[in-house]
Amino acid sequence: MKSTADVVIIGGGVIGASILFNLGRLGVTDTLLVEKDLLGSGSTGRSQTICRMHYSNPVTATMAWESLGIFVHFGEVVGGESGFVETGYLVVVNEEDRNGLERNVGMQYDLGIDTMQITADDLRDIAPMVSVGEDEVMAWEPQSGYADAHMVTSSYGIRAREMGAEIALKNPATEIVVSGGRVRAVVTAEGRVETPVAVVASGPWSKGVLAQVGVDVPLVPVRHQVASLSRPMDKLPLHPTVGDIAQSFSFRPDGSSLTLMGFGPEEEVELETYNQGVDMDVMADALGRLTRRIPAMAEAEFRRGWSGLFTTTPDWHPILDAVPGIEGLYCAVGFSGHGFKLAPMVGVTMSELIVEGISSTVDISPLRFTRFEEGDLLESSYRYRVLA
Repeated sequence: MKSTADVVIIGGGVIGASILFNLGRLGVTDTLLVEKDLLGSGSTGRSQTICRMHYSNPVTATMAWESLGIFVHFGEVVGGESGFVETGYLVVVNEEDRNGLERNVGMQYDLGIDTMQITADDLRDIAPMVSVGEDEVMAWEPQSGYADAHMVTSSYGIRAREMGAEIALKNPATEIVVSGGRVRAVVTAEGRVETPVAVVASGPWSKGVLAQVGVDVPLVPVRHQVASLSRPMDKLPLHPTVGDIAQSFSFRPDGSSLTLMGFGPEEEVELETYNQGVDMDVMADALGRLTRRIPAMAEAEFRRGWSGLFTTTPDWHPILDAVPGIEGLYCAVGFSGHGFKLAPMVGVTMSELIVEGISSTVDISPLRFTRFEEGDLLESSYRYRVLA
């Protein structure tokens, strides 16, 4: 491992890998990424990897839309494969959330996002396997879908290495050295790396990393369960990706014959001891909701399941900023279930912030570190906060 670097990134998920690659695109190639395990082994590898644009705020909607373009054209923009599959994305809300959905669709339309509100008649043409009630309201994103977490993260890492970056796996950061109000070095299990810039992108471990330098960041790990189901292919060969706000869960196809369902209560957990499996009673309840939405899934069979972590902030939006009071310290944390779908543009904007002092592609100031103490939190149109 090198002993000096212009930038050290702490965390080898899709966020850290995207930042590493995009620093290289801006000419900063004397870089090092350190990861305590393997690339994508934390929250990234347990994500549903849904790529959708339906948000309540322009900053995240724009970042998701621009990220989608990168996922679709990944080979040209980055190199390698993203595994992107276009499925379309359906949002379903109850009548009580109609105003929120209409507000979101209007905002997204003004941003140039390919989205629209649809009727039950429209849905019969678009996705006849999906059942909705008379009191439910829908929006449709035809270009949305899902990608592959491993492909995306490893492709970012490979391309960054080709540009000169180093990636040190199984090498946890143990200390960020700060003196005179600025970053001096990062200490890892393999040794000390002198650097003027450290970027914390450690997912649910970020709170502890930042606490070591006296920075208190409002991050809470929340358990999110995922089940893999085999569907009856004779009755249901395909279906869209669905954000079912009306029933508080989501699902997407996974390859040719499987469906991934994300569900569960927002359960705050301990980072090192949380249940990484699924609660079968909770899964059965979610499967019942899925069957109400797609009746053919009554014949689905449970294959396996796991739980990952959403690293949440008070407004369920990430913090993308320089850390106040410590020169050279940056953070990309608190993604609250949004990280994978935003990752390409997180890399673009954070690298611009680090190299140029401002993110010019997208204004990420609404996601600044100080918004919580300023009382300027972002708001959601829905009670289902992961669609904030």
